[in-house]
Amino acid sequence: QVQLVESGGGLVQAGGSLRLSCVASGRTISRNVMGWYRRGPGKQRELVARIGSTGTTDYADSAKDRFTISRDNAKNTVYLQMNSLKPEDTAVYYCNAQRSWSMPSEYWGQGTQVTVSS
Repeated sequence: QVQLVESGGGLVQAGGSLRLSCVASGRTISRNVMGWYRRGPGKQRELVARIGSTGTTDYADSAKDRFTISRDNAKNTVYLQMNSLKPEDTAVYYCNAQRSWSMPSEYWGQGTQVTVSS
């Protein structure tokens, strides 16, 4: 069993930056595909970015060139650096673990709120 705990959310002005962290416990996540998803007000949950065990990344179009996903396997932690934030980035951001790129999500965190003011 893996527990995922997100942190780093908050209120920021448009154009600002935030760095989200997802700390895993229970076992190593070094072989998992780790991802960040978000659910905005009145919207469905959507993929933001994923990173594989070897560092391969995958971004939603809305995140390309502004967000960077990274991982530190020694710390069992995944990060999402978000720059040039926009009001439409306002959402609850969730950390996620998959066994592989094609497998369904296995574990989810509780989420962290990101609010971007205009």
